Amino acid sequence: MKNALTGVADIIFPSRCVICGIVLYNNEKICICPECISRISFVRTPICSCCGLPFINYDGTDHLCGGCISSKQYFSVVRSVGEFKQPLMNAIHRFKYKGEISVGETMGRLMAEFEYNSFSLEGYSLILPVPLHQRRLKERGFNQSVILAREIAIRHSICLDFRTLKRTIHTKPQTGLGKKQRSTNVKGSFIITDREKIDGERVVLIDDVYTTGSTVRECARVLIKNGAEKVAVLTLARAV
Repeated sequence: MKNALTGVADIIFPSRCVICGIVLYNNEKICICPECISRISFVRTPICSCCGLPFINYDGTDHLCGGCISSKQYFSVVRSVGEFKQPLMNAIHRFKYKGEISVGETMGRLMAEFEYNSFSLEGYSLILPVPLHQRRLKERGFNQSVILAREIAIRHSICLDFRTLKRTIHTKPQTGLGKKQRSTNVKGSFIITDREKIDGERVVLIDDVYTTGSTVRECARVLIKNGAEKVAVLTLARAV
């Protein structure tokens, strides 16, 4: 009976691609049509083996970039699904600023199913979304990172915790700031509310876009300081 009702619903309310809106007839696992999938600039080898920066030269293997060689990174690895270009850029803007939650849920499923370069979620014990300050959360009505993280946690059966990592300082938006300004802007903005929940855990941080890495770097620093064994970062998009 359930399958019959589902079939009727699919006829009356067919699934549509969350990016272009075309009706999907092939029961795609993720509600993105093949045409839109083909337009995404997926992040592939060669990339920085630590921060995930895509290299301009498409030949060769993954290796450390200059930034990761010269600077201390508190995260062990960063991986992203695609470059911050169309159509991912439009999907993120609709989700984040227009409140189209269904778009975010689909993007979260895309993150959950994606095969990342030299990285697997196996062995990680805790998923933490990058938190918003309470004031920003009230303005937007939701934390986009929680929506993404929830889909990943469900798919991989990993505990989701959106309370222990907390943002205590209402910083100005990172958009428009340079790398050094971004780092200064978020310094000291995050705290751990219960160290016992972090101590010894292998943590995956989730965010929507990696730009300079200032926010996730500061989050990772606080997590390691409070006893996390390891911190990986997954984002939907990567600015290049």
